[in-house]
Amino acid sequence: MIVISCKNIKKSFGINTVLEDISFNINKGDRVGLVGINGAGKSTLMEILSGEKGFDQGELIFGKDIRIGYLKQNQRDIENLTVLEAGELVFAHLKEKEKQIESFEEKLRILEKSGDMEAIEKASASLAHLLEDFQHAGGYTFKSRTSTMLSNVGFSPDYWQKQVSSLSGGEKTRLALACLLLDEPDVLLLDEPTNHLDIGTIKWLEQYLVGYKGSLMVISHDRYFLNKLTNRTIEIEAGRSISYSGGYDFYAEEKRKNREVELKAYEKQSKEIKRQEDLIRKFKERGTEKLAKRALSREKALEKIERIEAPKHEQLKMKLRFKEEYKSGNDVLKSENLSKSFGYGSHKKTLFSNVNLDIKRGEKICIVGENGVGKTTLLRMIKGDFSQNEGYIKLGHNVKIAYYDQNQELLNDNLSVIEELHNSLRLYSQGELRGLLGMFMFKGDRVEAPIRSLSGGERARLSLLKLMMEGANLLILDEPTNHLDIQAKEVFEQAVMSFEGTVIMISHDRYLLSKVPDKILELSVDGIKEYIGKYDYYEDKKASFGDNANVIARDLFSREENSNTIASSGVIDASNRSEAGLSSKDERQKKKEAEREEKRIAKEKANLEKEIEELEAKIQEEESLLLCDDVVKDYEKLAEISSNLESLKAVLQEKYEKWLQ
Repeated sequence: MIVISCKNIKKSFGINTVLEDISFNINKGDRVGLVGINGAGKSTLMEILSGEKGFDQGELIFGKDIRIGYLKQNQRDIENLTVLEAGELVFAHLKEKEKQIESFEEKLRILEKSGDMEAIEKASASLAHLLEDFQHAGGYTFKSRTSTMLSNVGFSPDYWQKQVSSLSGGEKTRLALACLLLDEPDVLLLDEPTNHLDIGTIKWLEQYLVGYKGSLMVISHDRYFLNKLTNRTIEIEAGRSISYSGGYDFYAEEKRKNREVELKAYEKQSKEIKRQEDLIRKFKERGTEKLAKRALSREKALEKIERIEAPKHEQLKMKLRFKEEYKSGNDVLKSENLSKSFGYGSHKKTLFSNVNLDIKRGEKICIVGENGVGKTTLLRMIKGDFSQNEGYIKLGHNVKIAYYDQNQELLNDNLSVIEELHNSLRLYSQGELRGLLGMFMFKGDRVEAPIRSLSGGERARLSLLKLMMEGANLLILDEPTNHLDIQAKEVFEQAVMSFEGTVIMISHDRYLLSKVPDKILELSVDGIKEYIGKYDYYEDKKASFGDNANVIARDLFSREENSNTIASSGVIDASNRSEAGLSSKDERQKKKEAEREEKRIAKEKANLEKEIEELEAKIQEEESLLLCDDVVKDYEKLAEISSNLESLKAVLQEKYEKWLQ
């Protein structure tokens, strides 16, 4: 069943044609990834599909009674509400029913005083039907659904009464996503839904969307997310749409193959045309009548050939290469018992403690962890911007740091692009600066553009250019692939992997995490856990031992012996390194304690499951009472049962949340 059909859609802004020949269908249940370079028109197309923008030519057809939900990059229509009000906005019809129920209850109270039994029975029947409709529409669960959804996208109850206007850009995006998912439309249009989400929330979103019953189209630069979620890919290139029947990796491979075939066919035909033209020229040069006729015949045949167009050139790629001016010593960075907190007394907030680091030259380290745990603060402590509350940090011999700021706050908005670069590279001529900017896709008038007018991708590219020219041997990178399109991300990844120096990086980009790091450090309030390997290894270990596992690797070979072998768990709790090499007695004791804890958790889980089963049965029993004739006529009984249901469902929600933990 087709839910959306596009035929030859065209959209122009003035003389600039953005979309020219867009044709595709979205079927029920499709998961479509929409890809293309920055500026290709992806967001414009999504705005057309959502109805927010019109189009100049073509045909756009929707299935009958199809509801479309659209998550755009900048959501501004819920600014005047609180977080909870925005979450419950989709359930406005249920809130209206609540008011109707309250009105009927008040009416019944008045009628009871009058003693008019006929009117009481009639009003009670109406109230019973209203309560039944309210129940079937989810009236008793919409508040818990809202609170659960808000929690899932990172809003604790402390946030629920905050004004939306006071939230950060990332928080507003997460809230808009929660509102959209609560609405459950038939088609979801998602424009960069993973922006500002940590890895845990992105994984939750993936799982939610995989089970979503409707169709969806998603714009994302997160290749891992696209591979997990999509079964089709539509590329927008030069204003036209090209469909591929697979996720991102399938699309990338098919595109590469198609370009190779197109290029070979073009080169083969071009070679044959040149050969024929050379023969025609030689025939004409001989000057004989016979050869002149042959030349004319070949010219006519050549005119009839259907020329193959030259394949569209790949977008001009950013040219990025990190090169260190001089090498650092083997020991690049060490820290012991590092902690950081802000505030004093009752307002004191500890971000992290017991952070132990030992980073060697040439290592590629990625730091992950929940939003707000202090990852950026840790990087800035290493850089020297913040001091620690406890512990120490020591940089090694000859270490030269270059820092990439995810918000590009180190750029001066009052300067032009070329002025900003000249401030860093005083000895370079204007021509040399323009040449460097051209390598990073700043052409023509863009080199004179003010920094404040740049897009997120342009600011990121300029920051990377400045970073490249510093010649540092330790790169500290805070979310470096944010705002980069997929091609730029691939160039960046290759540059980092070929860099001979040391890299410490924060990233939520799981595709990058699956290619670049030698190890992943997971930061939490209690310290650092070290995973020797890339993202898939990290995920496997977390799945094996649980997110809160406290696993200690045994019998590590020393770094000096260059061993990469670790104990079977492969995980080091850096805050507990001193416990390595416990005695046999201590090992047995720890094993017994772990077994006792495992049994306790299993028993608690079984008890919770039993309580949940009993509560569900009780709720079902209470709900069936609402339909009984004698209850329908008894206002007090109705009110009592309704109150009981609310209480039971609140308790059930608490049990569910505890069981999930």
